[in-house]
Amino acid sequence: MTLKERIAEDMKVAMRARDTVRLDVIRLLKAAVQRKEVDERRELDEQEVEQVIQKMLKQSQEAAEQFTMGNRQDLADKEHRSVDLLQAYLPEQLSESEVAQAVSEAIAESDAKSMKDMGRVMALVKERTKGRLDMKLVSEKVKTLLIR
Repeated sequence: MTLKERIAEDMKVAMRARDTVRLDVIRLLKAAVQRKEVDERRELDEQEVEQVIQKMLKQSQEAAEQFTMGNRQDLADKEHRSVDLLQAYLPEQLSESEVAQAVSEAIAESDAKSMKDMGRVMALVKERTKGRLDMKLVSEKVKTLLIR
């Protein structure tokens, strides 16, 4: 079953269960995928659908942070639920130790010595992990390891 088929099936299940929170998130996701397909004028492959999900995930995480800072815990909680629902469609994320290992290997392979080499390290890590980690976390790890 493709990711798009799974999204459509989950939407039907949420409709039958009258799960409005899940249904709202899935509808937004499906609309984002369709919008991207219309913009590109072609059907998206699995990796491109994952990229759409990752973009939505990042937006929800940022919104949750903003709502928390603005003392709107009710809206922050709603965004956190959206994050949880969206993460279910992505491959399992790497642990922090696995991220540290991937960053260390990329630094060694690219022979990075300073912050000028950060782009090469980030590109290597991104290529090897294919959406299985948060690039913000990778960026922080690269910075701490290259500053030493």
